[in-house]
Amino acid sequence: MTEATVLYEIEDLTRTYRMGEVEVKALVGADLEVRPGELLVILGPSGSGKSTLLNLLGGMDQPTRGRIRFRGEDLGGNGSSALTMFRRRHVGFVFQFYNLIPSLTAVENVEMATELAVDPRDPLEMLHLVGLEERAHHFPSQLSGGEQQRVAIARAIAKNPEVLLCDEPTGALDYRTGKIVLEILRQVNRELGTTVILITHNAAIGDMGHRVVRMGSGRIVEIRENAEPLRPEDIEW
Repeated sequence: MTEATVLYEIEDLTRTYRMGEVEVKALVGADLEVRPGELLVILGPSGSGKSTLLNLLGGMDQPTRGRIRFRGEDLGGNGSSALTMFRRRHVGFVFQFYNLIPSLTAVENVEMATELAVDPRDPLEMLHLVGLEERAHHFPSQLSGGEQQRVAIARAIAKNPEVLLCDEPTGALDYRTGKIVLEILRQVNRELGTTVILITHNAAIGDMGHRVVRMGSGRIVEIRENAEPLRPEDIEW
């Protein structure tokens, strides 16, 4: 690939942790390229290394060995302040649990993310995108779990990130609500052009990605293309 077609370049990426006298290898020798504008699904069971990889992609952790570049710039060589700026400018996060501020309305939660952004999007427009414009002035306690997750997505994309990193975004949701959230992530990818990287233990969700990365025991064991990614509504699990 040429640099113009690569967002992330990952080479021999390794992350180990010490737990007392024991060395835990959370990620071992990962090689991967992420393309701008793709929807990439990372699959694996608990402990497979997928969350460690996501944290490294998001600049929330640094590798023990190897290299990770974003648009050609080596993230591993940056200090904490530079990584903070990288996260602020380029990355949005969606987690399994919504982490909304209870005392703020939906739109106020979204507005908070735009305050430090360089080129933010309009909070109400983002709530409209996730189908919650009419709930803008409701507090989290007045919203269902699925609605809170949709607010969390609106908050993440309101800062106008190049990359949206999603850590088990349907993990706390039922089947029907999970599909709604997945369709919104697909919409963000298609309509806004945001690169979406989604990690999950649910293998069926891989069918919606442009590519699927399968992980096991801290290693990337397979990368495959989906010739025709499925809409979430057509996925069964």
